[in-house]
Amino acid sequence: VQLQASGGGLVQAGGSLRLSCTASRRTSSNNAVGWFRQAPGKERECVVVISWSGTSTYYADSVKGRFTIARDNAKGTVYLQMNSLKPEDTAVYSCAAARGPYGGSSVLDYIYWGQGTLVTVSS
Repeated sequence: VQLQASGGGLVQAGGSLRLSCTASRRTSSNNAVGWFRQAPGKERECVVVISWSGTSTYYADSVKGRFTIARDNAKGTVYLQMNSLKPEDTAVYSCAAARGPYGGSSVLDYIYWGQGTLVTVSS
């Protein structure tokens, strides 16, 4: 399974972006999807996770109230709406599919990874 993240770009602080993560095909097990980000010189961190059904989500404290995750399983796509962006949100954002319908915040929970998309927030 290949995952493709898109939608990154340059935006001013306070602006919005919507990232998309599209799977090349459906897997045999329904997968939760997580978005991770890595800023220069920092460790990769989990930003948001959505279960296969979409009924369970996890948001890092740093993005609660600003980011919203959603998925359309018919299209094989997960969306990350990012509002009120801050310069500290600048990072490469990657999506990943978990081993099963639920995923945690650890990278060890994820088996399929896509190439990242760069988000740059200027002050």
